[in-house]
Amino acid sequence: MDSKLLAEAVDSIIKQDCRLHSMLVIRNGYIVADAYFYPFAPGLSHDVASVTKSFLATLAGIALDKGYIKSLRQPVLDFFPGRTVANLDERKRAMTVESLLTMTSGLNCRPDPPEITFWQMVASPDWVQFMLDQPMSDEPGSRFVYCDSGAHLLSALIHKATGMSALAFGREHLFGPLGISNVAWPFDPQGVDNHGWGDMRLTPHDMAKLGYLYLHGGLWEGRQLLSRKWITAATSKQVSAGHDGYGYGWWIGPSGSYRASGRGGQQIIVLPQENMVVVLTAGGEYPYENLLGSFIIPAAKSTRPLPANPEAVAGLESSIRRAALAGAEERRPIPALPQTARRVSGRTYVLDANQYGARAFSLTFEQPDQAVMRLSLSDVGTDETSRGFEVAVGLDNVFRRSPGRFGLPAAAKGFWEADNVFVVDLDEIGNINHWRFTATFEDDRARVLMHSETGLADAVLVGRIKKP
Repeated sequence: MDSKLLAEAVDSIIKQDCRLHSMLVIRNGYIVADAYFYPFAPGLSHDVASVTKSFLATLAGIALDKGYIKSLRQPVLDFFPGRTVANLDERKRAMTVESLLTMTSGLNCRPDPPEITFWQMVASPDWVQFMLDQPMSDEPGSRFVYCDSGAHLLSALIHKATGMSALAFGREHLFGPLGISNVAWPFDPQGVDNHGWGDMRLTPHDMAKLGYLYLHGGLWEGRQLLSRKWITAATSKQVSAGHDGYGYGWWIGPSGSYRASGRGGQQIIVLPQENMVVVLTAGGEYPYENLLGSFIIPAAKSTRPLPANPEAVAGLESSIRRAALAGAEERRPIPALPQTARRVSGRTYVLDANQYGARAFSLTFEQPDQAVMRLSLSDVGTDETSRGFEVAVGLDNVFRRSPGRFGLPAAAKGFWEADNVFVVDLDEIGNINHWRFTATFEDDRARVLMHSETGLADAVLVGRIKKP
């Protein structure tokens, strides 16, 4: 591969500040580029969002190979014999494992308002029952509708079929054999079924192992973990999905390529023609097609070794080092704090009910170069660290890293936009979300505009100072 083009890819990411966290390129079995962009760092896990669905579909494939699932045409209701199901009709009886895998279940899974069915599901006491009870809107297999909550039903189905949670089954038959030991995957409130739609956390290198397994026909170190029949079917167009095709948990691209894709720019891209796997993690959407088409794919100039080019290799290594530091040296003078900073410092603001479950926040200004923001949340996760966190906020234009949700770091910096307006740039790094909080303080009230740079809906939070 052409090291000069790969260096240009890294430099373009730095220049555009496109929220990329990591870029990993593997060709012919070798890691040729492994770049991490500040404030992300090597060895950190990352929320892979809907890339989780490709892992989940793979577990369904293994369960099929091993006979836990008899056939992809097996009715979904066969796996839940002890449940009474509402809105039962012939279409629901005809819903199959395959229709869950291809997002063509026919269940009334409404995308508008954004993911309304999903949010209704997580607000219900029994997520699986909620989905089983949904009315049918289409014949199974007839229409692609992207459905997060339908993926959770598939997670429960794997549990019922194998007698193990998807995570436990994966540790025995997928994660373990691939050498993936550091995997986190939240459960539902009952602690029974893993989130089928997303929230799995892996390192970029462990993400790449799934792409590498598929690239090599399910073979890993001489062991057939997944049948070639499954690989072919999963990475073939089973249904039209807008401008793309969709297989079994994989998006189908041109020239035999396919990808696992998640909100906020998470990608495992498999390029069989180039014998290449590309993994990208990010905290915001970006034109990954341009990155591939302009730099990474053209860098694969030959099937044979290129002439040695020490200068280009040194340039690539220099670009990767620069990526790790970009933004870390942009320190700016700190203006004097306004009177409002002293008045609100350490005061807790209790927030009105809101869509993100943010319950309270506070800001403390005790050090000259950084503040502390505390945010408490009511989260659908069972992990205590998902329910709130405390972050240092750099006041000198430099991000401060702190422990964040789910044990992954967060980074924040902030400034006073006006005497009563404080802005916090919060990058949750491995947890994908990148927020801009604009807090306006008036008397005992605060109005906070919560803007997402990672595809989530904006919100306005209103809070009042907590009385003693």
